Amino acid sequence: MIEVLEALWPLFVLIVAGYYMQKHGFPGQGFWPGAERFNYFILFPALLFKSLATAPLNDPALPRLLAAVVLVLAVCSAGLLVARRVHAWPAARFGVMLQGTLRFNTYLGLAAIGGVFGKEGLLLAAVMLALLVPIVNVMAVLALSAGRHTSLKALLLPIVKNPLILACLAGALVNQTGLEIKWGTDRLLALLAASSLPLGLLCVGAALKPGELHGELGALVTNSLTRLLLVPAVAFGCAVLTGLPVIERSILVLFFALPTAPTAYVLTRQLGGDSHLMAGIITLQTLLSAASLMLVLILMS
Repeated sequence: MIEVLEALWPLFVLIVAGYYMQKHGFPGQGFWPGAERFNYFILFPALLFKSLATAPLNDPALPRLLAAVVLVLAVCSAGLLVARRVHAWPAARFGVMLQGTLRFNTYLGLAAIGGVFGKEGLLLAAVMLALLVPIVNVMAVLALSAGRHTSLKALLLPIVKNPLILACLAGALVNQTGLEIKWGTDRLLALLAASSLPLGLLCVGAALKPGELHGELGALVTNSLTRLLLVPAVAFGCAVLTGLPVIERSILVLFFALPTAPTAYVLTRQLGGDSHLMAGIITLQTLLSAASLMLVLILMS
């Protein structure tokens, strides 16, 4: 338990610091949008590229890990579709519920996995991201656009231009072709990557909106508990079913125990979803995850 606490508390200190820095206008209101964009387009892609370029893609457990990821998504998607039919959710609400259940806070995830499992964990997490990011983004866009005419171009363009997806593809290509990263490029990537997660966690805190927690209490709590407790349980069952080794199983469960992504709010607003509910879900899940992640890690250990 002490090891889990030591791995997680610095991450949430950064999130809380980001929230109070933004609340008190430090270093300035214009800083946070620029910092988030710089991290999203430069620093975080560098981290993903570097991790995937050196990831053990010949790991014999990797096909089972990716199969387990797809199985978790399939089971959770089926449950969401049943819930949508039962509650008659419109697209604006269904898209929010899907994002609250299936999207994940990548900054917090990689920081937690790196703290608990080290470099090996980061490499496996990067491989999972290469599969999860495009699939979950497509599902989110489809859910928010359900019932509306959406062209193939409008659906695929955000995916094709996503810097995280491009970084994953480039890193996997370098890995498979055996290209060597040299002449100091590996050091440059390491410096950029090292800056990404601390800045990302500060930005997560700055994006929290406690004022959006009023109203919709039942939906907020239900979605948050589903994401933070039920989905990890589904992931554990899928990991056992696919026969994953202990480390891969733990990483899979931890990844699906993460709170949803702060960027879900931006996508929800762009596609006409219920942005008030989305902001509340992001905030409540992030706050509750301080306890739920520790609980999941202790149970897994």
